[in-house]
Amino acid sequence: MVIAFDSFVLTERFQNFGIYEYAKNLFREFHRLAAEDRSIDIRYFVSPGYSEEMPESKSSPGFEAVNTQLLRRGRLWQVGLVSYAAWRARADLIFSPQPLIVPLGVVPVAVTIHDTIPMRLPPEIAGSNKGLKVFTAVAARLSHRILTDSEHSKKDLVEIYNLAPEKISVVYLGYDRATFNSSPADPLSHTSLLARLGIQGPYILHHGMVQKRKNLAKLIEAYAILLSRYRHLGYHLVLAGPFGFGSDEIRRMARTLGKVIFTGPLPGEELAQLIKGASLCVIPSLYEGFCLPMVEAMACGVPTIAANSSCIPEISGGVLRYFDPHSEEDMASTIVAVLEHSDLQRELVVNGLKRASQFSWRRCAQETIAALTDSNGRRDLPVSRRSNDDATIRVY
Repeated sequence: MVIAFDSFVLTERFQNFGIYEYAKNLFREFHRLAAEDRSIDIRYFVSPGYSEEMPESKSSPGFEAVNTQLLRRGRLWQVGLVSYAAWRARADLIFSPQPLIVPLGVVPVAVTIHDTIPMRLPPEIAGSNKGLKVFTAVAARLSHRILTDSEHSKKDLVEIYNLAPEKISVVYLGYDRATFNSSPADPLSHTSLLARLGIQGPYILHHGMVQKRKNLAKLIEAYAILLSRYRHLGYHLVLAGPFGFGSDEIRRMARTLGKVIFTGPLPGEELAQLIKGASLCVIPSLYEGFCLPMVEAMACGVPTIAANSSCIPEISGGVLRYFDPHSEEDMASTIVAVLEHSDLQRELVVNGLKRASQFSWRRCAQETIAALTDSNGRRDLPVSRRSNDDATIRVY
């Protein structure tokens, strides 16, 4: 069975989005798996200069580059050219790691729909993205198979689009274990990083895109309660990550307190250093498809608390302390309970490390391949057209 990997999102414009990390890591793990298992036959699309993530030099038996200028056609690629390119490459199935695709060609499509945020959250919180709504609806209904990040997202997909549950496979994501782990932060690098960011003393951390959906306004309100009622605690609040929808409003709120620090986007190594030095990580999000920042915090051995919303209790395995994301009082009391009890901190660290160890990009890639090639998922696919052509195929 020949699988065409839609590499549309593996370009710089998507680098601050979760779908880029997902696609990049699957791409790398698929390459490794293909080298180990000759039954895997993946073809991925490249165009000179389009992405540094997929140089043609990586092309090898079972993991072959397909050269095509069509990849540069933007929206036209999404609505039809990817299907044409996959047909020319003699693929049996297209795998798209995101729903920005219209499955109308002769080659069946399997698509990952990570969450249903545009449908579950109002535009004033999630932003107005009518295009994403339309693409997701079309992909959900017309794709041959759907992958998603959690059982909670699967339930939402079934309810919203009236899909058969057996059409959807749940595959948990992974995280970068080489970067986010329980090894101690380098003291010199950590001190230098904190000085550069203007962080003095202990701090509470949230990392991820600074946007309304992350519910950071409530976190700031909870932090204001700490400053007014528990002054002896003396913690800064650090919000690390790029700025997204509604971030201007969030920053205006923070200015009134004076002790909230925004770092902007950070390289992975610096972000891991920042996480490892935190006294507490807080995940107040209203809706997540998987919540990779939470897993990264747990993997770094930092006490973590989280909202009792969407998939968060599922992904964390119920081992954290949870709060009502709509209540700044509940959030503040949960923060204080952890900061003032070392036994609870140790419990959260031990349980968080154990749970995080269950996730990896290799396992995600293996389960993704299994879902794509499952006999029930391919019973109406055409017979495989494995090629003996050179490793690099050209589609014009």
